[in-house]
Amino acid sequence: MFKRLLRHPRTLALGAALLARHLRLVAATTRWQVVGREALAPLAGRPLIGAFWHEQLALAPSVAWNWSGRHDDTGFTVLVSQHRDGRLIGDVVARLGIGAAHGSSRRGGVAVFREAQRVIAEGRSVAITPDGPRGPRRVAQPGVARLARLASVMVVPVGVAVSRARRLGSWDRLIFPLPFGRGAIVYGAAIDPASAETEEALLAVIAAGMTEAADDAARRVGLAP
Repeated sequence: MFKRLLRHPRTLALGAALLARHLRLVAATTRWQVVGREALAPLAGRPLIGAFWHEQLALAPSVAWNWSGRHDDTGFTVLVSQHRDGRLIGDVVARLGIGAAHGSSRRGGVAVFREAQRVIAEGRSVAITPDGPRGPRRVAQPGVARLARLASVMVVPVGVAVSRARRLGSWDRLIFPLPFGRGAIVYGAAIDPASAETEEALLAVIAAGMTEAADDAARRVGLAP
């Protein structure tokens, strides 16, 4: 009965509302250091793919708001899984003014791929966690490289960390941020999909960029990568 209660739509809606409020508090009370954003200036107005590891998913709203400078419409769509957890995440980001497209590399992959292409065609940027929704942790699946090549869109590796957080016991060791700390958002150099000869080579470059950005962000808030 307890499990049914946790899965009830009203319970999930309440949880999404509380989590959205918490993430707004985190974003507003964290002292952010932003690294590498100036390198994105030449790409202003173009749709991009922001790629970051799944463990940083709860920090995505702070990245999205920083990306656009707005809290009402970020021009940013997050790809989330069709699993119950993914639907909860979609509800949370919607409450934060961020678009969500549902699907994953395992369920609904074709549908979400087409949705991502549609979003990019509309001129909006897309955020992807290439090791989601179930890992292995920090092992990138090929969808991000395939999307970048087909849509001819640059990929920006993103790393984000906060000094005050809890690591959950999930497969990705999800970061649950706490307010009133220090934070770092690191944008890696944009990766041109045409710079790699194969999809596999492009994926390796993207994965390395994400790890470098994530580790750099961790160091900047005093954490070991």
